[in-house]
Amino acid sequence: MEIIHVSAECYPVAKAGGLGDVVGALPKYQNQLGHTAKVVMPMYRTKFLYENQFEVVHKGAFGMSNYWLDYTIIKETTNYLGFDLYLVDIYNLLDREKIYGYDDDTERFTAFQIAIVDWLSKWEHRPDVIHVHDHHAALIPFMMQNCFAYRHLSSIPTVLTIHNAQYQGWISWDKSSLIPEWDKWKWGQLDWDKTINPLACGVRCASKVTTVSPGYLQELQYNANGLEKLFEYERGKCSGILNGIDEDVWDPATDPLIKTEFGIADAATGKQSNKKILCDEFSLDINKPLIVFIGRLVGEKAADLLPQAIMDAISNGEGSVNFLVLGSGDPAVESQLEQMNSHFMGYYNSQIGYNEKLSHQMYAGADFLLMPSRVEPCGLNQMYAMRYGTIPIVRRTGGLKDTVKDFGEDGGYGICFDNATVWDITYSVHRAVELYSQRKRVTEIINTIMQIDFSWENSAGKYIQVYEYIN
Repeated sequence: MEIIHVSAECYPVAKAGGLGDVVGALPKYQNQLGHTAKVVMPMYRTKFLYENQFEVVHKGAFGMSNYWLDYTIIKETTNYLGFDLYLVDIYNLLDREKIYGYDDDTERFTAFQIAIVDWLSKWEHRPDVIHVHDHHAALIPFMMQNCFAYRHLSSIPTVLTIHNAQYQGWISWDKSSLIPEWDKWKWGQLDWDKTINPLACGVRCASKVTTVSPGYLQELQYNANGLEKLFEYERGKCSGILNGIDEDVWDPATDPLIKTEFGIADAATGKQSNKKILCDEFSLDINKPLIVFIGRLVGEKAADLLPQAIMDAISNGEGSVNFLVLGSGDPAVESQLEQMNSHFMGYYNSQIGYNEKLSHQMYAGADFLLMPSRVEPCGLNQMYAMRYGTIPIVRRTGGLKDTVKDFGEDGGYGICFDNATVWDITYSVHRAVELYSQRKRVTEIINTIMQIDFSWENSAGKYIQVYEYIN
């Protein structure tokens, strides 16, 4: 079976979050199952582009609104990622360093999708499935079915995976001419609340829709940023498949990004060695439990609660705990967290920005990982943490609810709470400090969580079952 994955991100080419991790791993594991999975994404000007070898495989052009755009498809030549990687280059639109955040993102990702559909229309054969990820690629099923130039692709089944429904790619109707000439009788497939909504359009037009955890699929029927009724109506073609993690990348026994490699047998000494690296670098006390936060500093992650929760936990606990934060996002939250560095020196520190190497070191050296998320469709950080013997502290939502069981329950191994509030966070930190003092119990939990199977093999197979169902 030939599967074409279309995404705005793919690790290690370009990544802003979990989407990149998923698209960088799932195709590799599908190939290992005997299929042919490929990835198509924009040709951003990233380090990966300049450090690897590519060849041009196609050149084409298309009209978009009043413009005529040339595009080029290049292919990575060594199969370095374990699957065929294709990059789409469009001059002055996709040839930029950042993935998102430009005023013309609507034009950028619409052009990206048109180029892919136009390229596919020139193929001499048809792939078995087009698998699109999030709103940046969600107009492709509509284009294949309703754009006059590409209707001959309508027989190819499509799958839309929703990694985060909070972002929907809204486009005002005065930009409808960006989409290649289409059947105006089908305008209702594009529209949601008087706006072109690519994500809603993808849900309507795709053959099947998946979410990145079963729990998140349930939540979308009452918390989908305005699309609740749509997910309720379309629930018959939706399924939740929990993401996996790439154990070739996330393995403390072989990870080149951590100072001291370790396995289950030497987890205690390995984690202590990695913790010392962090504590020395960030002026923290190695004898106290170290709680880390790794991720985007945005409302979805409840990052706005972190400053007060950390201050309260340190003050009320009389300095019995250390915190280390890595992330970027809301400038106001970034500023608060940075200002705390000097006020709570010895108990707290932060690193604002994205740092892949440091994140691995933090998973390896931390005692606990804090994830108080308001929205967490799947969550990969808690899986990474457990793989490295770091106990997760999570709010029961989305994939966090599917993957972490409270240590107070029979067979439990994490710390769970119900509400995204400062009080819930600080109480959970208090529980973590108490647990940390029970060294035998901590050792048992570490032994348990490092053996939980979060690999992609099972999830990749479930996607294949979805493809087979629609073929």
